[in-house]
Amino acid sequence: MADMQFHRGRLIDHIQLVVADYEASRRFYEAVLGVLNIPILAGEGYFFADEFCVSSGTPPTGRCHIAFQAPDRATVDAFHAAGLAAGGRDNGAPGLRDYHPTYYAAFLLDPAGNNIEAVYQGAAKRSAESVVIEPI
Repeated sequence: MADMQFHRGRLIDHIQLVVADYEASRRFYEAVLGVLNIPILAGEGYFFADEFCVSSGTPPTGRCHIAFQAPDRATVDAFHAAGLAAGGRDNGAPGLRDYHPTYYAAFLLDPAGNNIEAVYQGAAKRSAESVVIEPI
């Protein structure tokens, strides 16, 4: 295992669960993430814990929402086209979203019905390309 490397922070933008019972989910995740020393930032009907988000919604998605980081808008467009060509279903064409002024995303439903997103959040300065983990 000495020559293995894992990179974190370069693929997943966020993972979201839309749940029917928000309060029960908040209590559960506050407990389990608290044990892991991961703080929760809560808002009205949602909370974030790093890249993980839980929100209320009707109807709940019942499946997972995963957003992959894209380096630019052209990659978001290519993601959407490739997903449709590979059997995915459109769940939101590429375009700006109202989350913030530079949030450019596209959404697909994968063959299992999961909501898969590619997002470019605009130009940003990163402290590092990724965190490199090397098991010893």
